[in-house]
Amino acid sequence: MLTKILARGVPACGYLFIRYLRGIVLLAATPLGLLLGWLIPDATAGLVKLANSERDRAARYLQQPAATPLPDALARQSGDVVTLFKDKSFWRSTSLLLLPPLVIAELVIAVCAVFAAPSAVLAMVLWPLDPGGFTLFGVPVDSWWKALVFGPAQILVGLGLLGWVAPATARWHARLTLGVLAPSAAQLETALLNERVAELTRTRAGAVDSHGAELRRIERDLHDGTQAQLVSLAMRIGLAKQTMAADPEKAAKILDDARDGAEQAMTELRGVLRTMYPPILADRGLAGAVSALSARSPIPVELRVGELGAVPAAVEAAAYFVVAESLTNITKHSAAGHVDLLLERRGPKLYLAITDDGIGGARVNEQADLLGRGSGLHGMVHRVEAIDGQIELQSPIGGPTTVEVILPCA
Repeated sequence: MLTKILARGVPACGYLFIRYLRGIVLLAATPLGLLLGWLIPDATAGLVKLANSERDRAARYLQQPAATPLPDALARQSGDVVTLFKDKSFWRSTSLLLLPPLVIAELVIAVCAVFAAPSAVLAMVLWPLDPGGFTLFGVPVDSWWKALVFGPAQILVGLGLLGWVAPATARWHARLTLGVLAPSAAQLETALLNERVAELTRTRAGAVDSHGAELRRIERDLHDGTQAQLVSLAMRIGLAKQTMAADPEKAAKILDDARDGAEQAMTELRGVLRTMYPPILADRGLAGAVSALSARSPIPVELRVGELGAVPAAVEAAAYFVVAESLTNITKHSAAGHVDLLLERRGPKLYLAITDDGIGGARVNEQADLLGRGSGLHGMVHRVEAIDGQIELQSPIGGPTTVEVILPCA
């Protein structure tokens, strides 16, 4: 019982003590802030930061998720009163000035909660050293009957304050802080829009970079592979044309070589096209394409495919390449013996989860590490985020590794 009381009361009293100290400092600084705040932009910006700090502490005390902060104070020049009056975050933050008067009463509760029981024990034990010098409930203790009557009563009251009243007061103060300093609905909407714009800017930049890298890869493959084969084919046909009259057999052999070169060039060209949009998606759909990838994997894959419904082409391509890259990474780096692959529709979203029982330790890196790991995952992240999807990698050392992808289909 005592342990529970201490576990509730000590953090509550600590919270109230700190609120008192900050409230007194704020109360002392208020006159100067009101006089000079309109001249000093940093003063108003600091008040907003202090309000956000109070909200964070209140949320942590209540063991709630991090509180949505007030937007930063508007940028303004010294003496710019017009901008100051338009600053909603500043006016919300001025609600802090209403809290200091409350902390005095809260301090009394915290002090009584902390010291009532210990002081009662000391008075009960030490009163014979100084009869009448110790008090219990304000009554001088000069006899044992007073010590044995008022002492336990004060201990019980102190434990009640510590175990119930102080925590209730601290919770009330924290909820009041969260409510009074909460951003308005318009500010919340603006903050969400700003976060969305920042997220879209980041993902679109990543998509552009990924797209540029993909174009350079395709150009390199065409230049080093297909183009070289076609140039060689043209030269062989020209040589066969020159030798046709003088040596028909040699010309026929050259044309046979040219035919083989043409077939090889077509094979390489199909390979390049397959990396742009796999034909198997158009032929067999996403479920069939993923089944084919799983069947070709050298590591056994347990595939579970739910009802997918209509899936946009961009989403199909992203999911296909995520599966292909994941299975490639697992084969190369994981030392896994088994892979679980789940693909299903969850409302308006496509859900994909790939889990292997390998050694773990996978990380998303812009550049491949010494073992060649990481860059493929980085490309997967860009491909998924480019269509507003979400990807999460969990790969502790020792495994297992799980890649979860959620792609919007609406």
